[in-house]
Amino acid sequence: MGTTGSKLYGPRTGVDYKDNQLRFSLLCQAALEAPRVLNLNSSKYFSGPYGEDVVFVANHWHTALLPCYLKSMYKSRGIYTNAKVVFCIHNIAYQGRHAFADFCLLNLPNEFKSSFDFIDGYNKPVKGRKINWMKAGILESDRVLTVSPYYAQELISGIERGGELDNIIRKTGITGVVNGMDSQEWNPRTDNYTGLKYDATTVTEAKALLKEALQAEVGEVGLWGWN
Repeated sequence: MGTTGSKLYGPRTGVDYKDNQLRFSLLCQAALEAPRVLNLNSSKYFSGPYGEDVVFVANHWHTALLPCYLKSMYKSRGIYTNAKVVFCIHNIAYQGRHAFADFCLLNLPNEFKSSFDFIDGYNKPVKGRKINWMKAGILESDRVLTVSPYYAQELISGIERGGELDNIIRKTGITGVVNGMDSQEWNPRTDNYTGLKYDATTVTEAKALLKEALQAEVGEVGLWGWN
């Protein structure tokens, strides 16, 4: 880091890695296995893998292969028969457009090729026939979301704002859900899910007490939070 110029995940920043398709393909395949094999839920009521009755939330083009693999590798064999996929668009400018010949690298049957097939109308880096991961993610998922109702309307308003996918999104439909959390429901001064209410003036003391109570209830387990 710093003056050495070395980076944690690779030597360069600001450019795509040449093996991004492999990286994100593996991510999608691992995500599909996780609910079946990892102990992701542990409480006094249940301990073990989630199982197959799950909803996958695929975020942006990087996870667009997930609904394709779900159908080709699992549902075709009677696995994950009730599972669903929600695909979330974060920024239409980034779609995962790659050379059309790269479809053969994705380990998918040819029946999915039409979902990826895309004519790139932009000059950068080059016009022409491509595969478009985001297009496939939109078409192969059960529902499509984005980060706000306003952005949902923007994406279907025309070819420029919809990044050449506006017709596809109009066909599938899209729902905008505002990023973040409900500030009224999760207001710590009135939160019904904690045993101790607090505000900005008492947060330091309250945090320590609430952490102690949580550890007493669930033990030393890993905690993940997302906002």
